[in-house]
Amino acid sequence: MQTGTCYGLPQVRRRRVYTKLPSDNKPTDSSTGDSVDVVGDCNKFYKTYSRNKLAGGILVLWCTHAVCLGFHTIPIAEGRNDVFSAIYTRFPVAPEIIVYDFACQLAPYCFVREARYFMHTRFLIDELHAHDHTRCGRACFASNLMRFDERIRGANTSAAECGNGGMGRIRKTVSYMKYEHSVVYTKTFLDIWNRRVLRRMSHTK
Repeated sequence: MQTGTCYGLPQVRRRRVYTKLPSDNKPTDSSTGDSVDVVGDCNKFYKTYSRNKLAGGILVLWCTHAVCLGFHTIPIAEGRNDVFSAIYTRFPVAPEIIVYDFACQLAPYCFVREARYFMHTRFLIDELHAHDHTRCGRACFASNLMRFDERIRGANTSAAECGNGGMGRIRKTVSYMKYEHSVVYTKTFLDIWNRRVLRRMSHTK
């Protein structure tokens, strides 16, 4: 809790530093202030979002039922390293499918660093954000895969958006708290959130 990291899964490995990648694990360029986590040419929104550091706060991992799997605090704008590190250090085996609003950028980031670990993982952009990715191939769209895979067709690919929307309820409150208090408050909120989601799931069976 003191580190701002709280996951239900224990840490199974450390996040290595990939010395052959000069920009690895460096969130900002000291000379320009720009995020070095931005490569490629996905779209202008992604670049603006990262370079202006419009988001910090908390990264939450959600399953497709909108159950929180854990969270950690982040100092500046959310980047691909946050998602990569959370999954790589906590999951003994990589998930078969990862849904993320910038999966088109997350996939190469992960494959360059841990190709063997992610070799069976598909990275998909959820339906809600797909329309913003006008320059990205349809292979990374969850909506495209739904035509061929029943598992994706039956999954809620926007579960993270639902969960993150719920997090908006405490955003203002947390912003006025000391760091330690905000982490405890967030964990308590997410524990209650999970309990309510699981209770609803048990009643619908």
